[in-house]
Amino acid sequence: MTVLAIDQGTSGTKAIVVDPAEGVVGVAEVAVHPRYLDGGGVEQDPRELLDSVLEAGRAAVAQAGRPIDAVSLANQGETVLAWDPITGRALTQAIVWQDRRAESICADLTEHANEFACRTGLVLDPYFSAPKMAWLRRNVERDGVVTTSDTWLLHQLTGEFVTDATTASRSLVVGLGENTWSADLLALFGLDGERLPGIAPNDAVIGTTSAFGRDIPVGGIVVDQQAALLAESCFEAGMAKCTFGTGAFLLANTGSTPVSSNSGLTTSVAWRVAGDDTFCVDGQVYTAASAVRWLASLGVIAGAHELDGVAATDSGGVLCVPALAGLAAPWWESTATASFSGMTLSTDRGHVVLALLQGIAAQIGELMTAIGSDSAPLRRLRADGGLTQSTVLMQAVADVVQVPVDVYPSAHATALGAAALADLSLHPDKGLRGVVPSWKPSSTYEPAWDAARAEDFRSSWRALAATTYSREGT
Repeated sequence: MTVLAIDQGTSGTKAIVVDPAEGVVGVAEVAVHPRYLDGGGVEQDPRELLDSVLEAGRAAVAQAGRPIDAVSLANQGETVLAWDPITGRALTQAIVWQDRRAESICADLTEHANEFACRTGLVLDPYFSAPKMAWLRRNVERDGVVTTSDTWLLHQLTGEFVTDATTASRSLVVGLGENTWSADLLALFGLDGERLPGIAPNDAVIGTTSAFGRDIPVGGIVVDQQAALLAESCFEAGMAKCTFGTGAFLLANTGSTPVSSNSGLTTSVAWRVAGDDTFCVDGQVYTAASAVRWLASLGVIAGAHELDGVAATDSGGVLCVPALAGLAAPWWESTATASFSGMTLSTDRGHVVLALLQGIAAQIGELMTAIGSDSAPLRRLRADGGLTQSTVLMQAVADVVQVPVDVYPSAHATALGAAALADLSLHPDKGLRGVVPSWKPSSTYEPAWDAARAEDFRSSWRALAATTYSREGT
């Protein structure tokens, strides 16, 4: 079965066509341009998102030159907008998952934080969709419906009003493992009475679309990070992957039982197939490729392609906490700001580049430690995303986390996971493992540091990280 899989992300939309015999036979990418505003705002133009989906999808289909049997969409997860369900017209900008303007809404609900954690598996934070939905309703638009971006895009493609189980589990208003919106949690956000989409499993056909040629079934819809977890064959509890994109996202499969984190991580649905839920625990690094783009904007490097050529072999004592959009799990410190330390007149751009990459790796190390304290320590890490092309970053991750890092051999992990679920939606008899192709790492990075050096670095880095935010009121 030939599938068109579309990965609609923060900085771009990628579409691939996957042929059962030949593999990926069509690829297209279209950039999108988030706008970073004063006060923590991050927005996207919904029309640009839709146009990117249509343009990338059609270009990939044209390149493939063959009939398409199914379409799937992987989405950003927590990005929201208000729109008119009759005309389909967007009424607001899309409020991106990185947006922090709902801080005050979360602050007002602090007394309910434990309830949210126990019931939804999530931390009460603007990162998730319900706070941003509430912020839109209070400050921007009262008309229409307010949903995650996938629901709007799928409505444009199919006319349906639907989201999926993984996306809903990232909202703060769906009980973990449940299939309906919680009326009382919605009421806490002032969202009671809202018309919200149906919640589909990840192996369902949700409608059809003629946007890419003849009328084609649309199925296997899913959050981008969960799609990558699936593509990288993390089928069993204790298997984990980290995607290095705009941010870095570490997910570990916890099996059929959700883990209640005591370490500041979040738990959500990894996938809902054949009527059963598999869960994952996850942690986030808000700025990875976006931190590299920041370096480029300052003229330190021309772009990510220069990282390995510019990075020094030793940081020269420079440390970096690249908290350019705050610190996510396990700190959840939105007030955190980026920091460099240890710079002298002998510091050059190579030291700065290496320190920033090691700072990204240090955050992955903290997430790995948190996962290990909640469940069993991770013995290996799988990695995907554009920044895996940096050998310096991948080696830094292996050194800091002290486990081997296996790099996924394709640049299309998210889209391939979505394609697998689309295949499953039309052929449930194949089973989950039957739709995910086997793979071998393109490269494996073994730790070059010994445990003592890794711990010394992490201790120094933690001390610097603690200076980047205020603990007033805690």
